[in-house]
Amino acid sequence: MMPKKEEVFTNANLILPNEIFVGSLVIENGLIKDISRRNTNIRDAQNLNRNYLMPGLVELHTDNLERHCRPRPGVQWPHIAAVLSHDAELAAAGITTVLDAVAIGGDIRTNEARAIMLLDAAKAVRDAVSRSILRIDHYLHLRCEVPMPNVLELFNQFKSEELVRLVSLMDHTPGERQFVDEEKQRIYYQGKYGMTDEEFKKFSHDRKQLQVTYSKKHRMEIAKLCHENDIIVATHDDATNSHIDEAVELGATIAEFPTTVSAASAAKGAMMETIIGAPNVVRGGSHSGNVSASKLAELELLDALSSDYAPSSLLHAAFILTSNHGISLPAAVSKITSSPAKMAGFEDRGLLATGFRADIIEVELTKESIPIVRQGLVEGRRII
Repeated sequence: MMPKKEEVFTNANLILPNEIFVGSLVIENGLIKDISRRNTNIRDAQNLNRNYLMPGLVELHTDNLERHCRPRPGVQWPHIAAVLSHDAELAAAGITTVLDAVAIGGDIRTNEARAIMLLDAAKAVRDAVSRSILRIDHYLHLRCEVPMPNVLELFNQFKSEELVRLVSLMDHTPGERQFVDEEKQRIYYQGKYGMTDEEFKKFSHDRKQLQVTYSKKHRMEIAKLCHENDIIVATHDDATNSHIDEAVELGATIAEFPTTVSAASAAKGAMMETIIGAPNVVRGGSHSGNVSASKLAELELLDALSSDYAPSSLLHAAFILTSNHGISLPAAVSKITSSPAKMAGFEDRGLLATGFRADIIEVELTKESIPIVRQGLVEGRRII
C-alpha cells in the first residue's frame, strides 16, 4: 500500500540530534517534508499528546532471526515464516532498519545442521526482501568465526551478495576476547549446548588448535575480500590494545562489543567506532563478566548500541542511559539511530530532518519509564 501523499503529526516531543521540543512534523511521499516548533490545528493532523516522535531505530547486530528459525532444540521452523515473525517483532520494538546477523562457520565444533540452517535463513531474508513482503528494511551482517576451517568457503557464497553490508571477524576461542575467563565460558556453553565437563574440555582443546592453524590466515583473507567488495569490516570482542592494532591493520572501522575500557579507549583513539550490547545496559552489566556498557557510555567510549539477542532492549537501553547515567536523551537516541546508520553507510535515515526518509516511531513511556512503540512508519508506510 502506498503511503498517503502527506501526513501531519502534532503536539509531539520531537527528538532531534541536539534538542527536544514540542511541535509538528510533516511527511510527504515517504520523506520528512517539514519540522516545526509549533502545533497545528489542521483537521487531519495526528495529535500525539506529547508522546515522543523519533527516528526509527537502526540495528546492526541481532541474532534474533536464529531464535525464530529454531524456536526449540531440534525444531526447525519454515524459514520464510521465521523471517516474517522476526520482522514483525523488530517492527514492534521500533526497529526500522536491521542487519540480520548470520553466523558463518559457527562456534561449536560439530554443528553442521545449525550452519546449514543459518545459511538457508540468510537466503530466506534475501527472498523475502525481493518479494517486498517485509515491514522493515533488512540487510545482512556476516559473523565470521575465523578459527573455523570452513569459514572462508562459506563466506565466499555471500561476498558479492548485495544485502551484505557488514562483516565481523569473530574468535570465541576459550581464554580469548569475550571469554578470557574460561570458567564463565564453560558455564555458558554447558548451559546452552548441554556439554559435559569432558566434552567442554575436548572442545576447548580443539578450538585452541584451530585458532593456531586458521585464525590469522582467515582474518586477513576475509578482510581483503571485504575491501574488494566494499563491505564494512568490524572486529569483535576486542580485549586488548593489540587487538585494536590488529583491527587497524585489517582496515576495520568498527569495534563490536569491546570487553575492556582499555580496548574501547584504544578503538576510539584509532578513530574506530564502538558498538556495545543494549542488554548489557538493561541488565546493569555483562553476562560474560566483561565491562559495563553504561560505564563506557559515561566515559564517552560508546558510539552505538545493539540489541544482540533482545530486540526490545535497544529502545529501553537508550532511556536507561538518560534516566540512570546522565546521558541526554538526544545523545542516547543517537546511539540507536543516527550513529549506527552512519556506521553502516546509510546517509538517508536515522535523523528527524527534512529530506530524510520518513522512518519514524511514536514512543510512550509507562509509569516505570519503559518505552512502548505506539506506531511506526518506514518511508511513510505504516508498519505497526
